[in-house]
Amino acid sequence: MLFVQICFAQKTYTHIALINATAHLGNGKVIENSIVTINKDKIEMVGSVKGLKLNYRSYDTVIDLQDKHIYPAIINPNNVLGLHDAEAVRATRDFADVGHINPHLRTLIAYNTDNAIVPTIKTNGVLYTQCTPREGLISGSSSIFALEGWNWEDAVLKADDGIHLNFPKIPGRRNDTESEGSLNATKKYQEELNYLSKFFNDAQSYCKTDVITEKNIRFEAMRAVFKGTANLYVHVERAKDILIAMNFCTKQNIKKTVLVGAKESYKVTKEIRKNNFPVMINRVHDLPDRNDENVELSYNIPNLLLKDSVLFCLQLEGDMEAAQSRNLPFTAGTTVAYGLTKEQALQSITLNAAKILGVDAQIGSIEEGKIASLVVSSGDILDMKTNNVTLAYIAGKPINLSNKQTELYLKYKAKYGIK
Repeated sequence: MLFVQICFAQKTYTHIALINATAHLGNGKVIENSIVTINKDKIEMVGSVKGLKLNYRSYDTVIDLQDKHIYPAIINPNNVLGLHDAEAVRATRDFADVGHINPHLRTLIAYNTDNAIVPTIKTNGVLYTQCTPREGLISGSSSIFALEGWNWEDAVLKADDGIHLNFPKIPGRRNDTESEGSLNATKKYQEELNYLSKFFNDAQSYCKTDVITEKNIRFEAMRAVFKGTANLYVHVERAKDILIAMNFCTKQNIKKTVLVGAKESYKVTKEIRKNNFPVMINRVHDLPDRNDENVELSYNIPNLLLKDSVLFCLQLEGDMEAAQSRNLPFTAGTTVAYGLTKEQALQSITLNAAKILGVDAQIGSIEEGKIASLVVSSGDILDMKTNNVTLAYIAGKPINLSNKQTELYLKYKAKYGIK
């Protein structure tokens, strides 16, 4: 009997109309007094309620969102969210392995839907994440997940979307360029480049062979990259390294390359645009690496790339990146103060991210036919002061927005009689 009661309490509606909100579509467009309808797991209609005659009785439920805002689900690229329980405890870290060349390793089956951090991320409107491997020259393949589901099979949106390559770094300058340490660093760098080139050449030859007598799992994992059905994510920072990495990918005839991190991408935007490489910009809330650089440089990079027509999105790789994912909307908000419009900033964490990840036909904007993954906030989702997500859907299903932090807030608010 108890089971039956719970089932009735969790009744879900399949045909929903959200009306009168300001809809930020994620593609640069805004609709005042909007109507967004959801039919099962898809967005059925997007428009304005003005002059529209609808039979509201045809919907399971109609929600009036006057003075509220609707946004597409925010996407969190290049992150280890869901791949560890306690980053300081090695046994719980499931995002790195031993060895240098590991394209066959997959985050797909390592994603933990019961990760304690995930509920705190959804509260701020981040509903999708790209689970990304770390370390080595080639870390493995990432996958894209919705932050809802009983297991990784339920949550996965796109499996094995790309291989991650940590491109070798040119050794830093030293006062004594002839020192033994400098020579060793240069030698190691060249060895890594040669090693990488040999692996790619061998993998290319293997994948072009019609009859395979003995399978090589590392080469097999590269097939999708060579075919162009998966991205090659090149993690690189310095301008010279970016140029070398782009030249490497061009020589290897890689069809879909994404530059990740790319702190000095603003120095080589013409070359990036010429090669049509999108960029996942690392943390906007960061200090420059050099003492003589403008302290606000990181805030300005998105605007510099936008001016030169480089496709980019924002991401948060670095210390505490899983927990930091909840702040992704606010990093986008910072770019508004440094040249971007609010809709362009929103696009950098929604549609642009979806385009780069290759899932823009499914998510990233509020458009008819796309998956109904939406966020409703009573304030500006990019503003940490007014962001207040009151309702969210993943694939047409309303999700629970409570977490440990909100539970403690309500607990102690009640204890001390705070109104």
